[in-house]
Amino acid sequence: MILQINVDSEAPVYRQIVDALRPKLVEGELLPGDLLPPVRQLAADLGVHFNTVAEAYRILAEEGWLDLRRRRGAVVLERKMPRADRAAAGNFARRLREIIAEVQAGGIPAAAIARELRQLAEGLEQ
Repeated sequence: MILQINVDSEAPVYRQIVDALRPKLVEGELLPGDLLPPVRQLAADLGVHFNTVAEAYRILAEEGWLDLRRRRGAVVLERKMPRADRAAAGNFARRLREIIAEVQAGGIPAAAIARELRQLAEGLEQ
């Protein structure tokens, strides 16, 4: 499993780890029963403190993705997708607008953003 983090990013490293693992969990790249690297091993691989990785694993465990046990490590769990309520749908739209504004402010043209969103949407429908 390869994760990349950017220590110069404004996003905390634990958040980058969560954000890198969650798509692998959602898309089925990591399956129930899979064992994630031990906290200390992943921390050493990424060059970060082990508590940073432990925090990322805890967040994913709270979301229902991981079972954390001492001496056994982090095991991927079977997780059913919850049904979104109206507030979650509104939050999604707000976050998406924020991301689009952020990348536009960084110089990405609207046409490139739209193209990428279309490709991602098509992938979701398959």
